[in-house]
Amino acid sequence: MPANRVLFVDDEYSLRVTLPQILRMHGFEVCAAATVAEALVEIITHPYDILISDLNIGEAGDGFTVVSAMRRTQPDCINLILTGFPAFESALAAIQGQVDDYITKPARAGQLVNFIQEKMRNRSPRQPVQPMRLSKLLRQTMHEIRENTLARMTSDSALSSIAMSDEERVGYLPGILIEIADQMNSPEPDELVNLAIEASREHGLQRLSAGYTISMLMTEWAILDAVVFDLVRERLLSLDTSNLVLDLKRFNLGLQSHLARSVQALCDEAARPQSVGLGLRVG
Repeated sequence: MPANRVLFVDDEYSLRVTLPQILRMHGFEVCAAATVAEALVEIITHPYDILISDLNIGEAGDGFTVVSAMRRTQPDCINLILTGFPAFESALAAIQGQVDDYITKPARAGQLVNFIQEKMRNRSPRQPVQPMRLSKLLRQTMHEIRENTLARMTSDSALSSIAMSDEERVGYLPGILIEIADQMNSPEPDELVNLAIEASREHGLQRLSAGYTISMLMTEWAILDAVVFDLVRERLLSLDTSNLVLDLKRFNLGLQSHLARSVQALCDEAARPQSVGLGLRVG
């Protein structure tokens, strides 16, 4: 019977030397990787029964990137995260990242081997993870996008100088994201419906009344664009890459359409005599 194959991923040299050797002594065939890139090469070129990955490989949370790749490429592989901080947040992220379990550092050799063997005995076949389109990701992560956008807006010196509640700053985002997601899946994705046009104009007028300049409005939309880009980069392995370029193009077209109408509404209103008399700014 062939030995169970283990992929061990950790950027700590001493662990890459000692732990794989212990596993080999117990009959496992082990390959060690020091980086996410090395791990991804192994995942797409060799079959594995077990993945043991450090939670933080170079960057915090890199282990979930490795797990995501393994889960999608080899769905029957058992995915274990090695971490020195088994906090609630880590456990929650592990569930969301489709980790089978996590191992607390430092792990005793005998306990680790027994743990792995138990997982192997209880392993059951799983369905491959189906990659998702960007529109679905936008719907699933609206709260995350909202919170990350809010954090960047409040850290921007110009935007934070405008007195607003959190709801006033980012309350519009779910509606915009749903509209863009619907637009991306439409047979005519380049066309905005009248409701979306009106929502964009209303947003521009609200920002003008709050004291925004055109530059501030453009910064706000640029922040949203950057937040979504970072999200795509973090979840790249779970996305349908065959359609990703088209999806990103459609997302940017939707965002640009909303931005153009918001800016136009702000400029039109600011140019009106009563607006100029109130000292509203456009620059």
